[in-house]
Parts: sequence; structure tokens; C-alpha cells
Amino acid sequence: MKAIAINGSPRKKWNTATLLENALAGAKDNGAETRLVHLYDLAYKGCISCFACKKIGGKSYGRCAVQDELTPILNEVAEADVLILGSPFYFRTETGEMRSFMERLLFPYLTYTPGYASIFPGKIRTGLVYTMNVPEEVMATINQDVAASASQFTMARTFGNCETLLCTDTYQFDDYSKYLCTAFDAQAKAKRREEVFPQDCARAYELGAKLTQAAKAG
Repeated sequence: MKAIAINGSPRKKWNTATLLENALAGAKDNGAETRLVHLYDLAYKGCISCFACKKIGGKSYGRCAVQDELTPILNEVAEADVLILGSPFYFRTETGEMRSFMERLLFPYLTYTPGYASIFPGKIRTGLVYTMNVPEEVMATINQDVAASASQFTMARTFGNCETLLCTDTYQFDDYSKYLCTAFDAQAKAKRREEVFPQDCARAYELGAKLTQAAKAG
């Protein structure tokens, strides 16, 4: 039993990474071997539209043909039992590194057939973890909920399932006075970090546990 979490944030010790660590703790406590991958450590690019993954009878049919530092991670994911992707929202969607990762991960498995059927060969339980500055009630007003729903839909279409955890109104800086960010109430942000973020971490732990239990159940 293996659980892999992919960190699409440039920060290794902040909101997204912390939630993923908690999710992996939940997976580990339920018997999974775990690994956390930081995308910003890797040199890679997004889909190059070569269509080698779609070529019938081709040596790369159903898998990404590009060879770079992301290749072994994609191979590991294909063999994993649990996959959790985590990213902050930048301009209402995942970071560029996470989007590039998702292109390389998902496109080879989705076919140009009616319904865009998936040819993913294994069984895997998946989840998405998102962090963002805005409160949850603001998401719909700026169409940020659309991006989250679209990614969940594509993950579910590819793997047959996907659960989403939203961590909203996050604490960005240790000292808000050092940055031009007058749109935010620094004290309210700090209070939420102290009182609400631990609850988000607990929800992340539960997500990792739930996905692992589901994977074990088959």
C-alpha cells in the first residue's frame, strides 16, 4: 500500500505542504508507505502536444513520452494506491507547476473516444487539497470554484474517483507589516491560522486515512 502526495506550492513548510503532511500521516497510520514530492524541486515542462500517448501501437501509448525529472514520479503514481495533489490557487487556479504536472499525468490516460474514456490501468484513490487567501464564500464570486470543480471532474473521469479539501482564508506571511497587503486584516488572519488551520489539518488527516481505507477495501 503506497500513498503519494504531490506539493504544487513553492513553499515546503507552509499551508499546502503542511496539509499534505497531515494527509500522509493519516495514510501512514492506516498502513500506507508514504512519500511527499515537491514539484518545485524538479526540472520538467508541461505537455508538449506530441500526441505520442495517443498513437495506436506506439511505444508510448497511454503514457507520457517526454523524458525528464518528472518521468519517474509519473511512473510511481501509476503504481500507487493513493494520490493526493496539493496546490495553492494563483490567479484562480493551480500553480503553473501543478498544472504542468496534471497535463502530463492525466492527458495520456484520457482517450479521444466518445465520453473520453480513461485507459488508466490501475486502481487508485485520489484527492485534491487546495489552499487560498479568499474566504470560501467569495470563491463563487470570482469563479474560483469553477477551477476546483473542473479539476475534480477531470481527476474523477481519469481515475474513477476524487475528493476535494478546501482550505480558505489562509495566513500568508509571518509578518503582514512587511508587505503591501492592506486588503487583509492581519490580526484576523493570525487568529484564523491559530484556531481554524488546525481543524483543516485534522480534515487533511481524515482525508488521507479515508482514501487509504478505501484503497485497502478495493
